[in-house]
Amino acid sequence: MIEIERKFLVTSLAFIAESFTQHHIAQGYLNSNPERTVRIRIKGNKGFIAIKGIGNASGASRLEWEKEIPLEEAKLLLPLCEKGAIEKTRYEVKSGNHIIEVDVFHGENEGLILAEIELKNENEVIEKPSWLGAEVTGDKRYYNSYLSLHPFKIW
Repeated sequence: MIEIERKFLVTSLAFIAESFTQHHIAQGYLNSNPERTVRIRIKGNKGFIAIKGIGNASGASRLEWEKEIPLEEAKLLLPLCEKGAIEKTRYEVKSGNHIIEVDVFHGENEGLILAEIELKNENEVIEKPSWLGAEVTGDKRYYNSYLSLHPFKIW
């Protein structure tokens, strides 16, 4: 239940040609407190609830508990979420032994493109494609819960 991931800015749209799948994601937060976020997500035609704990010193590791829930339940819970829903298209790209999830944000976060790579441990070596830019792991401004309250368009 420990999520280990690194986040990066994306410098070009070259990842689209390399992607093998894409999904629309709509999500909101029942609780956006960084110590215990509670998220409702609709990804494609599936619903999910997730609880995440506060990150460690590097920001790369934190507790994450996620369960699939019926789509209809996710649709009922989403309107109960705090102000500031997140909408994005997620592309998945294979890079070496990893899958890079690239999120192209819409709405109030339009213009932001972030990549996340889940790891087995924090010291794991990753192959970085040319379109992977500056690392923003641990920068709270790039957490979805922060973006829901402080949209990228107003930075």
